[in-house]
Amino acid sequence: MAMPVYRRRSVGAPVVNRTFRPSGALCYHARIMSLLDPLFRQHLDRLDRRHTRRTLLPVRPEGAGRIRRGGRTLLNFSSNDYLGLASHPLLVERAGDWTRRWGAGATASRLVCGTLELHEEVEAKLARLKGTEAALLFNSGWQANAAVLPALFDRELLGVEALVFTDRLNHASLHHGCAAAGVRQIRFRHNDLDHLETLLAQRAGEPGARFIVTESVFSMDGDRADVPALAALAERHGAFLFLDEAHATGVLGPRGMGLAALGGGRVDLAMGTFSKALGGFGAYVAGSRALCDYLVNRCGGLIYATALPPAVLGAMDAALDLVPALDAERARLQAMAERLRTALHGLGVATAGSSTQIVPAITGAEEDALALGRRLEERGILGIAIRPPTVPPGTSRLRFALSAAHTDADLETLVSAVADAWRPR
Repeated sequence: MAMPVYRRRSVGAPVVNRTFRPSGALCYHARIMSLLDPLFRQHLDRLDRRHTRRTLLPVRPEGAGRIRRGGRTLLNFSSNDYLGLASHPLLVERAGDWTRRWGAGATASRLVCGTLELHEEVEAKLARLKGTEAALLFNSGWQANAAVLPALFDRELLGVEALVFTDRLNHASLHHGCAAAGVRQIRFRHNDLDHLETLLAQRAGEPGARFIVTESVFSMDGDRADVPALAALAERHGAFLFLDEAHATGVLGPRGMGLAALGGGRVDLAMGTFSKALGGFGAYVAGSRALCDYLVNRCGGLIYATALPPAVLGAMDAALDLVPALDAERARLQAMAERLRTALHGLGVATAGSSTQIVPAITGAEEDALALGRRLEERGILGIAIRPPTVPPGTSRLRFALSAAHTDADLETLVSAVADAWRPR
């Protein structure tokens, strides 16, 4: 017979009986609520009223540029799989092969015994392609930005607080890294290098190392930074240039290795990901050997995280073999994006400053973005609504992300669906 143990009531929660069965297994007769559930529900209710609540909706890949969701196959214009490599046979094969040969996990952090020979092989290959002395792998782009920036801004390293100049539309992970470091961001207007130079000049006499932190391709607007001008400006003011290449890696620049190469060797650190155009998972930083060695000793996100497993490394390695030869796919991707922008402009739809494979359709109001997304889904198109706080208030949008896996017919289907579903205010 089960023996009662105790009763617990959380704030606003039902009484819960806990009992131990004779087998020793603990069972619950009612669902235990979190102590803060009433506050959580209030917050979720506020999000519902503002049309900004997020939910998780499972999908299943259905082949080139398509997914299955809610029992329907949809054309997927929301994925970051820009080159269609996520299901490429070589990535799948090498991920499986390296798992069979090396096992399912790395078993430890990089500094314990988690650095496999494979990690160093992939890092060396990446550094050669990036044209840098060294590269270092991280578990995700968010982790890299959130952990590397505090290591760079370390007062023990610099002696005084860093002066950190950031683009207002930087990714949330970059803002998080600055906040984690406890530095005050000196924000310049989006892609406004004249404003950036003014801010740098105003602080010319202040102590502290200067850092410029920005993206090469901005994930929500699909526009790009002027990397040669940025690099020249950083050199004039003696600033360290940190360039987030997450949405450029694989798609732009020589051999698809990003826009940092346009900086003439004056980009101090380039961060990028394998989880978008390179089809897999993980991230990297590329730069000098001293930089990477310093991060191995000071960057908590690398020191305390279990190393990436062989399967992920295999997909990385295969992607690095494929990407340099995909110039035709990159050219076609940019041509499709230009056709989509032209079509949207013809409908009176603003596309921010898009000049890449990311093409936003600005609706303005959150509810309008959600409604447009629903109407497109009814027409067989997946276009996810992006709302504050991911984008500034009043700039909600559908963020269309094109892929080399899309056909010309797929693009025409999207254009026709938007023309049919668009409801201008």
